[in-house]
Formats: sequence, C-alpha cells, structure tokens
Amino acid sequence: MTIRKLSETAITENAHNVDARNLYSTPDAMITVITLAPGQSLKRHITPVDVAFYVMEGNGIVEIGDEKQTVGPDTVVESPRSIVHCWYNESETPLRFLVIKAPRPTGRTVFVGS
Repeated sequence: MTIRKLSETAITENAHNVDARNLYSTPDAMITVITLAPGQSLKRHITPVDVAFYVMEGNGIVEIGDEKQTVGPDTVVESPRSIVHCWYNESETPLRFLVIKAPRPTGRTVFVGS
C-alpha cells in the first residue's frame, strides 16, 4: 500500500507557475492536485490525452474548447484530448481541483496564445 498526503507532497515545477502536486503517476494514469490562488490562472493548453477535473474547493471558471462555465465543489468536468482547456480563479478564495489524465501523457502539452 502506498499512502501520500497532499500536505507532504512537493510542489512540482510547471509551466503555469502554480501550486501543482503530483499524487499518482503510472503509465495508466496520472493524478495532480492544482491550487490556484485568487487571481491565478493556468495557461491555455492542449493535452494529448483525455482529462477529468474534480473540483475539491472553491469556485473557478473552466474553459474547454469554445465553452466557459463557472463550477464549484464536488463537480467533475471532462476535457477530451486535443482540445484547448484552461482554468481561471477570479474569486477571492483558493480554487483546488484534481487533474486526472488517462493514460499518463507521453506526448507534449501544447500551449496556446491567450
């Protein structure tokens, strides 16, 4: 059995310059917890695998393709592979969500201009 506590998992250096912590990584899947402080956002990007997001805390704006929607805790958002997506925290409290990628990406993430 492997047990990991979020509070004891190091922040991973990332292109978004946000608090991202990898909790699980095998060839079959990858789980990361991202925390966006008020005013922070991810860079718009495209991943080569399907992604599911699970909002744990706070409210944020998720962008998938041409759609944008505000979502809150206990919400799952699906993002198909090869579609631009992004998260924005325009609230006054932290936004924390799980990022589940399956399978674990072996290709590159492509960043898209704002």
